[in-house]
Amino acid sequence: MISSLRGELTQIEENALILQNSGLGFRVFVPKPLISKFTLGDFILLQTHLVVRENDLSLYGFETTGDRQLFLMLLGVDGVGPKLALSVLSTLDLDAVKQAVFSDEPDLLSRVPGVGKRTAQKMQLYLKDRLKPTGPMEKLITMSETDSELLSALTSLGYSVVEAQSALQSLPKDAPDDLESKIRLALSYFQ
Repeated sequence: MISSLRGELTQIEENALILQNSGLGFRVFVPKPLISKFTLGDFILLQTHLVVRENDLSLYGFETTGDRQLFLMLLGVDGVGPKLALSVLSTLDLDAVKQAVFSDEPDLLSRVPGVGKRTAQKMQLYLKDRLKPTGPMEKLITMSETDSELLSALTSLGYSVVEAQSALQSLPKDAPDDLESKIRLALSYFQ
């Protein structure tokens, strides 16, 4: 119904932006990384999806159509509603979700607040047939156990999953395969 919305950012809330358009203020729920990207007074364009419930109309906004498509796919998973789908997009970017899906790592999805192990497995199975691998994901091989442990260690230190994956990808190809060395190298990425 409302496919996109362009307007002036007049207010920033904890999990939403208020966009002014033609004298109307639209509250648009957005992923957390998007909230910090804009400042008051910016004119922005969001790709949106309107969720209609019995007693509620909620507008969800995304920076790209790919993010909106992922949100819609997540809504198709049994037990995943708009708030949980938005939580996934607040924690993981599209590439991180694809990596979790195509490398059979539902544990990566279960690190999202509100997503348990069973829901993560449902997401992984549901999205595997619907997401298309792109770029380096086409040749994705399964993540080694050491790399998985490294991701877990970095996220337990307080880094986000996206930051941990960036550090993992920055490791040199000839890096030692033991966990301690990889952790040291990954931590140097953040300095």
